[in-house]
Amino acid sequence: MPSRDSNNGSGTPLTRRAFGTAVGATAATAAAGLAAAAPAAAAPPADSAREQPFRAARGRHSRRPNILFILGDDLGWADLSSYGSPDIRTPNLDRLGRQGVRFTDAYAGSATCSPTRFSLYTGRYPGRTKGGLAEPIADRTVGLEPTHPTLASLLRGAGYATALIGKWHCGYLPDYSPTKSGWDEFFGNFGGALEYYSKLGLGGEYDLYEGDAEYKDLRYYTRILTERASEYVQRDHDKPWLLNLNFTTPHWPWIAEGDTAESAEIVRKIKEGGLGGLFHADGGSVAKYKQMVEDLDRSVGEVLKALKRSGQEEDTLVFFASDNGGERFSYQWPLSGNKSSLQEGGIRVPAVLRWPARIDQHQVSGLPLFSPDWTATLLELGGARPDPAYPLDGISLAGYLLRGEEPKERDLFWRVRGERALRRGDWKYYRGKGGADQLFQLAHDQREQADRAAAEPELLAELRTSWERTNAGLLKYPTTP
Repeated sequence: MPSRDSNNGSGTPLTRRAFGTAVGATAATAAAGLAAAAPAAAAPPADSAREQPFRAARGRHSRRPNILFILGDDLGWADLSSYGSPDIRTPNLDRLGRQGVRFTDAYAGSATCSPTRFSLYTGRYPGRTKGGLAEPIADRTVGLEPTHPTLASLLRGAGYATALIGKWHCGYLPDYSPTKSGWDEFFGNFGGALEYYSKLGLGGEYDLYEGDAEYKDLRYYTRILTERASEYVQRDHDKPWLLNLNFTTPHWPWIAEGDTAESAEIVRKIKEGGLGGLFHADGGSVAKYKQMVEDLDRSVGEVLKALKRSGQEEDTLVFFASDNGGERFSYQWPLSGNKSSLQEGGIRVPAVLRWPARIDQHQVSGLPLFSPDWTATLLELGGARPDPAYPLDGISLAGYLLRGEEPKERDLFWRVRGERALRRGDWKYYRGKGGADQLFQLAHDQREQADRAAAEPELLAELRTSWERTNAGLLKYPTTP
């Protein structure tokens, strides 16, 4: 494919086609759990004292919002200061939460990268599509079918400009691409991970694209995405817009800006063959992870400053979350489990929302919700209708956020190979790879240690039946040899 060189690898731009036309549980419960487990984090987050339980600011009106939907990659539930991290400082994301709503019981649609993205883009369980069965996608045989309606295609049909910047991870060229699934523009990587400087992916391939063409830029990836997103939000838009900004930070390899020697060593291992180099199993540290998360926070802050300069801040809904639970160096107390697991640590994620025109500041919500709900919510706020041939599994939270309506009672459902989970109110049904059905009351046991299965057999049976009923309507996993 043609290459459009923009950088010589030293950080000095050569030439580049411009991407834009212009350049530029509750808080108390969480705090109690932290205090019991980690002396360094005994005090609740500094902002939590000012947080009030969420209440809709009724009676306000505004135009349809611009939507800036930001995902971190493998960021753990408590990796932000506002969620209790004792060491990591995230002033920009904390401020974003102060300016709107911080959600304590927000969940990803799955426990790994690509299934969650399927659930967000389609508003449906990953198991409704063949590509969503890969946990995560690691080859070129499956992806998000271009015929399937998406958040982007439906909003585009309602008059939105759409763009995706960063990690796609829903299939590879030539069959799958954001520009085949409703996004007008794409700049980013197709695979699940890449080396931050060389842009080499899991198979040793170069993986930075503008549209469907390779784009050469050997600077640190997070800087490039931040620059591109800042350019996009500062355009002179003549219609409302959706920007999915998908950072790869803090996903492995554990490379911070300036770690060029470590980068070169990983590239050497990648070129020698095998996946070990990119997995970086022999590298990283808690200190390096802290550096990466704080860089993510600064990067989000830069994009938000660009949005403010553009004059669009008031009418832009900004949402930030992680795509799943944290991994090796993540801080997730008091949750158990991590990425790939359906324990709380694998699926519960930090999530904050700001929309100055419609939502008040300094609020916290313990409403249980998950990725497909945001699809339904954003479609309603954007004036788009779901495709009746592809019914959503999420529910719109627009009534809750804007009119104070109580969301209807429903179950949150998850399935990955070898594990199952379902949440109803404060109760969670879970079966891990050991095969035993367990029941936890999350309001009192976020850590999932006090198994109430024997004490509540009827409830356990009811939740198990509900899980199996939903599962029966999903695609079966392919058998493995």
